[in-house]
Amino acid sequence: MEDATPLALLALSAFGSATLLPGSSEAALLALLAAGHPAGPLVLVATVGNVAGSLVNWGLGRYLMRFRDRWWFPVSGATLARAERGYCRYGLWSLLFAWVPVVGDPLTVAAGALRVGFLPFLLLVGAGKAGRYLVLAAGFQAVAG
Repeated sequence: MEDATPLALLALSAFGSATLLPGSSEAALLALLAAGHPAGPLVLVATVGNVAGSLVNWGLGRYLMRFRDRWWFPVSGATLARAERGYCRYGLWSLLFAWVPVVGDPLTVAAGALRVGFLPFLLLVGAGKAGRYLVLAAGFQAVAG
């Protein structure tokens, strides 16, 4: 049985990267690809971990907004307002871009705060994040030959 540690570490990195914590799941994915791990399981694990982290943000937005003025709330008022404006401007389909650095995490919080349903959120965020990891893996394999 192959060691599951690299996959677990990738999942953890992807999860953390999708929350409001800093992280770089893309670098972890590329490092594991460079080490010879097969792309399919890596893309799947990274996608699931990253979407799970986005679900945490969605939950924060949906269920914890009443605490947004507390010192411990993980999103500043200005960041949340910017994400809500962006979400309202571009609508539901903007969730396809939840993987974009800096704007993606607050966007997922805003989606929860604006009561976006679970299934549309899951499908759009999942599609965008899977697409990003697929492009990274395919690009790596094209360059690595």
